[in-house]
Amino acid sequence: MKKILLIIIVSTHFTIFAQQDAWVYFNQKENVQASIDNPISILTQQAIDRKNAKGIAIDERDVPVNETYIAMLKAPETGVTVFAKSKWFNAVYVRGSEEDINALVDDFAFVESIHFADESLNSLRVDISEDKFEIETTNIDFNYGNTLNQVEMINADALHLQDYTGEGIVVAILDAGFPNVDTMGAFQRLRDNGDLLDGYDFVRRDANVYAFANNNHGTKVLSDMAGFVQDQFVGTAPDASYYLFLTEDSASETPVEEAYWVEAAERSDSLGVHIINTSLGYKTYQNTNYSHTNEVLDGSTTFITRGANVANEKGILVVTSAGNSGESGVGAPADATGVLSIAAVDADGNYAAFSSQGSAFQTTQKPDVAARGLAAFVIDDSNTIVNNNGTSFSSPIMAGGIASLWQALPDATNEEIKDYVRRSASQYTTPDYLIGYGIPDLQLALDIGLSLQENSFFEFNVYPNPVFDILNIQIPTVNEISTLRVFDVLGKTVIEQDITESTSQLNMSTMAPGLYIMTIQSGNTSKTIKLIKS
Repeated sequence: MKKILLIIIVSTHFTIFAQQDAWVYFNQKENVQASIDNPISILTQQAIDRKNAKGIAIDERDVPVNETYIAMLKAPETGVTVFAKSKWFNAVYVRGSEEDINALVDDFAFVESIHFADESLNSLRVDISEDKFEIETTNIDFNYGNTLNQVEMINADALHLQDYTGEGIVVAILDAGFPNVDTMGAFQRLRDNGDLLDGYDFVRRDANVYAFANNNHGTKVLSDMAGFVQDQFVGTAPDASYYLFLTEDSASETPVEEAYWVEAAERSDSLGVHIINTSLGYKTYQNTNYSHTNEVLDGSTTFITRGANVANEKGILVVTSAGNSGESGVGAPADATGVLSIAAVDADGNYAAFSSQGSAFQTTQKPDVAARGLAAFVIDDSNTIVNNNGTSFSSPIMAGGIASLWQALPDATNEEIKDYVRRSASQYTTPDYLIGYGIPDLQLALDIGLSLQENSFFEFNVYPNPVFDILNIQIPTVNEISTLRVFDVLGKTVIEQDITESTSQLNMSTMAPGLYIMTIQSGNTSKTIKLIKS
């Protein structure tokens, strides 16, 4: 009997391994300039308005993938199955034999290149015994207490008292399942206010995002932002508007989920979303050849990380959970240079041991900041308030707080909001790999933002920060010569130059990575910021 069982297992594994996953990149799109000249044909008016308001260019990445090309790849004779598409990368995610996938380059002139999920092709599949949501689905016994601890910890309640509750801010939640969100009492207020906008299941290609009932992770995540139970529970952004996108296939773990995620992020951008919250992370796959090594978790390499960075470039503020892997480190897209990755702390603000730690592999500070994730209060799909562990919950707690903050500072860009949040955090001057810059004080972040807006000179903007090579410097008006100085951590001046134009650049490519202090002085006014060279 054991021999028969072994034969069955080997045979099954061989069948699985005959299939490969890959990204297929196209070399062109159709009607690019016409689409850009008539953006309403490819974007919603809300998306156009958001981009115009924030100075975000509408470019070729906004033009959809050529559907004719996709239809040709779907033809039975190709031997491949198309699972997802990405307009930002002009690519599709496919599955098929190595031979059939490689043949696409020769068979179709519009196919530019192939990138296999298995890096050794650019295999044996092993089962992963752990449940990636296990730590977050185990309820903790608790005596009912102050459910606002997680709100008060980041001082989001101070924003709520000023009537900043996320109204006017559009949030997309990319997650694993949203059962009963359309019926349960905790979201009745959200539905009554018309703030539950729409949804889509990218895994099953189903417009009914609530139909999949085998995972309630997204329901819990949404509750920390939008849940409301009178006198018992208040999310951090109860009056924001929400799109719900299911991108996680909880039945398996393959890189196609990264493709689903990017596809949902692209749709979020086209709908005018301000904030994406994603309590998902990817590092280890069932086929270990697909797994991400620490070296590629550098903030700019994996497919989902690159997608998150594009979303950031498009003006969306992407908030991600750091992960629940402790010393094993953050996964993707929490490593992305453009996202705000959130660590977990307990009710007293102490680091939670399961929270994924950053490392030198990331070129920017990871995690960025922290919120409560140990015994966090959530509402499950039975409409019951429970305590769960996980950075999956510290992330939406923070994302909701940021939505309320952004309502208070509507003219700020996503980069400015992130900067205000980091500056307000408890260990901004001494970040570490456990909780990053620390626990933000969102009232302080609001004060910082308002103070910078009061004086036009202090609105000067430097980006990107962290910087790899070229630092862009913008000053609204230059009435006299301004002097820029950069100091190292020992206080030694390493750069000093005059700024005579409102927009200029500083080449930092030859400087050693690390922390620097930059000051810009004009007349009797000056401004100092912390600058990170990656």
